[in-house]
Amino acid sequence: MTAVISVERLTKQYDLGVIGTGTISRDLNRWWARLRKQPDPYTRIGQKDVFERIGESILALDDVSFTVQQGEALGVIGRNGAGKSTLLKILSRVTAPTSGVVKIKGRIGSLLEVGTGFHPELTGRENVYLNGAILGMKKADVSRKFDEIVDFSGVEKFIDTPVKRYSSGMYVRLAFAVAAHLDPEILIVDEVLAVGDAEFQKKCLGKMGDVAGEGRTVLFVSHNMNAILNLCQRCLVIQNGKVGLDSNSEEAIQFHLHSGRERDIERENHVVYLNDTSLPDQEIAKITQIEILDINRKPKPFLQTWDEVIFRITYYSKQAYPNGSFILDLSDFKQNRLVVFDSGSQVPIETDEHSVECFISRFPLSAGEYLVGGGLTLPRAGFIDKYRNDLGLIQVHGKDVFNLGRPPEMKRMLFVQEHSWKRS
Repeated sequence: MTAVISVERLTKQYDLGVIGTGTISRDLNRWWARLRKQPDPYTRIGQKDVFERIGESILALDDVSFTVQQGEALGVIGRNGAGKSTLLKILSRVTAPTSGVVKIKGRIGSLLEVGTGFHPELTGRENVYLNGAILGMKKADVSRKFDEIVDFSGVEKFIDTPVKRYSSGMYVRLAFAVAAHLDPEILIVDEVLAVGDAEFQKKCLGKMGDVAGEGRTVLFVSHNMNAILNLCQRCLVIQNGKVGLDSNSEEAIQFHLHSGRERDIERENHVVYLNDTSLPDQEIAKITQIEILDINRKPKPFLQTWDEVIFRITYYSKQAYPNGSFILDLSDFKQNRLVVFDSGSQVPIETDEHSVECFISRFPLSAGEYLVGGGLTLPRAGFIDKYRNDLGLIQVHGKDVFNLGRPPEMKRMLFVQEHSWKRS
């Protein structure tokens, strides 16, 4: 087979600090303050002075090497900030590497983030032709594919509307249809499919599978492990800018889910997931912490089958939703949902930071490791935050609940249901 992507000792370094303020007058004020050895006048209170950060840098990618063969579907996974998107931007020629060699054979179609490659003032129709021209296609070739693109995207009603008026879902639908149908030899897709609905995500995965089946190459970044398993036989795990593992998808996913969390399980098993409360402008709410507590609300050092347990969910929301609800679910490492706990309308979603508790009288899963997922929902509207099925990893320890001399284990059974026997 022919290698269509070859990456050798790739490094990308970013300098920290602000390059410019956006106006010449403010830049001059900043320069004058630095000349007089005064603090930067435009640094916000509580932030590190920008002058102190001059010279600091960060390695987004550090000595990354791999090859991708023609017709291969390669998954790329890793935690937020690991360097996945930076890698795809370099491969898509959006940004240049600091050092290293990248060799690519073939035309690239990429979908990196919502809005990439589209001009907001142009209509959907005009953007389709614009993207075709960028890919080096003739107008006649784009016209031949045009109806197929519009039909796949489902936005035919709005195809002559400027894309700045599209919702994020419509944007992604059309952008993916363009990227996948204009015959690129290499299709690069970042985590943008999370914006679409479940039906469209399934449609996109099917199309990427078709692209790979036609002998073209797919690079797919996703936090959806089931999608990675279904589409990709090989997977890269990116950790702190390096390739942590290059292996088959199942082994790579297990490595990713365990790495960095085993220490957390040993040190602080009662906290499953912890993050800050900062919300990007486009996000309304998110879960910031999940704790495992005993019935007295004390941190639970470990969890066993049939334990009485409380999951305390801390969240942050910009708005109040009296009819909102909370979802907590547990999955296996392939992200098959095993158990779902839904609050219904029992507890409302309130503004700012609050906590809700989910009481489980007999924890139903056998010994093993499980993924924790969750989100905040509204009736008939779906999730108001970005639902995640990999918020954390919990370990359930064995307990001989049936007095058989051995505890129920995940490899033999998943659920442990209380029951009784008698002669009929």
